[in-house]
Amino acid sequence: MVTRAVRIALTPLACVAFVACSGDEPSPGRTLETIKQHGEITWGADRAGGEPYVYEDPNNRNHIIGFEVDIMEAVARRLGVKARMVQYNWSNLVPSLERGDFDIVMNGLEATADRRERILLSEPYFTYAETLTVPSDSKILSIFELAGKRVGTLNQTFADDILRMLPAIDRKIYEGNEEPYRDLENGRADAVLLDNIIAERYGCTPEHPKLKCVHYDVARGNYVIGMRKGDQALKRAIDEALAAMRADGELERILRKAQLWDERQAQDASLTASSLPVPTFDWEMTKQFLWAATVTLEISVLAFLLAVPIGLLLAIARVYGGKVAATAARIYIELFRGTPVLLQLYVLYYGLGPFYSLGPMQAAIIGLGLNYGAYEAEVYRGAILAIPRGQTEAAKALGMRPGQILRHVLLPQALRLALPPMTNDFVSMLKDSSLVSVITVIELTKRMTIAGVDMRGWLVPGIACALLYLALSFPLSEMARRLERRLSRDQRPQAL
Repeated sequence: MVTRAVRIALTPLACVAFVACSGDEPSPGRTLETIKQHGEITWGADRAGGEPYVYEDPNNRNHIIGFEVDIMEAVARRLGVKARMVQYNWSNLVPSLERGDFDIVMNGLEATADRRERILLSEPYFTYAETLTVPSDSKILSIFELAGKRVGTLNQTFADDILRMLPAIDRKIYEGNEEPYRDLENGRADAVLLDNIIAERYGCTPEHPKLKCVHYDVARGNYVIGMRKGDQALKRAIDEALAAMRADGELERILRKAQLWDERQAQDASLTASSLPVPTFDWEMTKQFLWAATVTLEISVLAFLLAVPIGLLLAIARVYGGKVAATAARIYIELFRGTPVLLQLYVLYYGLGPFYSLGPMQAAIIGLGLNYGAYEAEVYRGAILAIPRGQTEAAKALGMRPGQILRHVLLPQALRLALPPMTNDFVSMLKDSSLVSVITVIELTKRMTIAGVDMRGWLVPGIACALLYLALSFPLSEMARRLERRLSRDQRPQAL
């Protein structure tokens, strides 16, 4: 007989099993049937992709518009259902589709060979061209003149595959459409290779008079709709809907409305972009991870060396400064503690770009240093206030001046007290350095992301990344622990 205690213990497990088994998530092969039953097809996309793909209506931020929205609604109508977009980060769309988070992917998904191996791809709904953008005074006329140049692109794109096949190119990986062209205009890149839709709307525009598009198609490819393996019935239904839209002119009307119709759309739409072989975690990739780890360590060490003196000055100003100095220090601390470090990095790198062009590493070090300086200030202030008042009075009795008291009596004791939280802050900075990937720095976490996408799996790159972070942080923690014990008055553990 099962006791009451055992029944209680098994109840949560039974609930989990029931939820897992009773969910209405469609299984591959029955997705179309489930869509018909629910009267709704869910499609994954990222509204951050911007115009003209999928973006927020400027007149109504709750309304999503774009040429892919129009195409998806037309496809859903021909399937006899409604379409509902599901917001996901663009780089995670294919893995999320494979997990079953939504029915299909439609968001500038390129028909590459590696994607065709992972998922089902529909017939194309748009043919694009890879377009090279350079400064207006540049003499570069083709991608074969890019050796030794800094070339910007987006990750997981056919353009990135092309650049990786070319020798001696310094690839700069960006997260958004606008950022690579800003860097190109500010001299932090030499060229940008992206789809003609992006180049014509974000690069070669009146807002960027210093840029020009090289007028030839580096390569061509297609945008398609992605489905899970086994959903052959859904693929046939979507292909029939797209064929009908092409036959009755609705697809052309949608593309013309978005000013995307050109001669490429009337040509053969059966192109498939090639892709690189799927890499393995070999010695070459290991070296890339090790190099990325050194970048992470370099940024963290230099940023912390900047944060410590900033924190000390702010702490001294708050404790011993006059009203103006204390107020200014508090404003600085609240400003940098109260705003995200990611925002601060964007402002430093992109916001100040038109006025002063910081390099990616410079912006990363300065940004993290300024941010953590605010946190260190409060650590040091607390340590200074923890020193007994008698220390100061004794120093005064010995005839020491205020500056001498601060330098020889208070600060050494304060730094000893602050050592444990300082170590904790450094380890936190080591992890927060992953945020600098948004300004094109390829540090350890970004390298892991790139490897995960290339290898089509996150387990091995994730474990390697975690081990390297531990290898960086543990020795520092151990060194700080030993230093803390050496600086303590009593070298022995305190008796209980």
